[in-house]
Amino acid sequence: MIMVTGGAGYIGTHICVELLAAGHDVVVFDNFCNSQPEAVQRVEQISGRKLTLVTGDIRDPVALEAALRQHAVKAVIHCAGLKAVGESVEQPLAYYDNNVVGTLRLLEAMRAAGVNTLVFSSSATVYGEPQYLPLTEAHPLSATNPYGRSKLMIEDILRDLHRSDASWRIGILRYFNPVGAHISGKIGENPRGVPNNLLPFVAQVAVGLRSSLNVWGDDYETPDGTGVRDYIHVVDLADGHLKALAYLQKQGGLLTVNLGTGNGYSVLDMVKAFAEASGKPVPYQVMPRRAGDVAACYAEPSEALRLLGWRAERGLDAMCADAWRWQSGNPNGFASS
Repeated sequence: MIMVTGGAGYIGTHICVELLAAGHDVVVFDNFCNSQPEAVQRVEQISGRKLTLVTGDIRDPVALEAALRQHAVKAVIHCAGLKAVGESVEQPLAYYDNNVVGTLRLLEAMRAAGVNTLVFSSSATVYGEPQYLPLTEAHPLSATNPYGRSKLMIEDILRDLHRSDASWRIGILRYFNPVGAHISGKIGENPRGVPNNLLPFVAQVAVGLRSSLNVWGDDYETPDGTGVRDYIHVVDLADGHLKALAYLQKQGGLLTVNLGTGNGYSVLDMVKAFAEASGKPVPYQVMPRRAGDVAACYAEPSEALRLLGWRAERGLDAMCADAWRWQSGNPNGFASS
């Protein structure tokens, strides 16, 4: 049995689909602060298999330990966390409490229940302002906002934990920019309120929920002046977790890898590709740069290929087509049903 914390969220649901397809039994542990139970039902529809749902908060060690013991959990994929950069600047204590304290409580519960295999959802934000590109795992670590710092703190905790007890099997996966949706169109990114990420905002413009996109700066030193990022299809990202889990179960140790494509696409590249995939216009207006945004950020993903045999398989066309299938079929997210 594999536990997925935050398993009802955008990335968590896609991981659950891949786990179930690979024959694993899955328990989702989620408090639904940023997700909906409907998402779990959709996972079961896609998979044709049931999973176990436990409603709980990762800051509750009693509930965590009970779930780990009751369901004989062998490994945890830890996706539960608040993830909006802007919100983290406004509410730093909430981010440190949920992300850092919640992870400490999870680790304590795992230790008490005798579970020592963990795959952690980290982020490329731990690299801070890029000193060189593409970003390798050896790039110096820093962070420019409380969200990124919470991820970096958790990474430090995990490194210290493994140093103190080598029986722990820990995978740290540094995500770049997850986009897209399951090809069925049944699950996808379902932001509450104004989307924090580019592609969901573009999709909402294309489907008519928003009038236009704000492009934050067109004077960066990039090919078209707009910010460049490494976008990765969420199903490729989910597959990376299964590969990391298999590696840890066989090799043990402490694993740290980037999950990205190694390709950088600009904001305007994404706008153009989405307009083509959807057949809908995506009007935009250029606004001044936002504080804290970097010109370009993309991965060197070869370590994941070397260690895990993993590489991203889906390109920009699939990312946009799958995101549009989800958005057009569920214009109001899971509330559409």
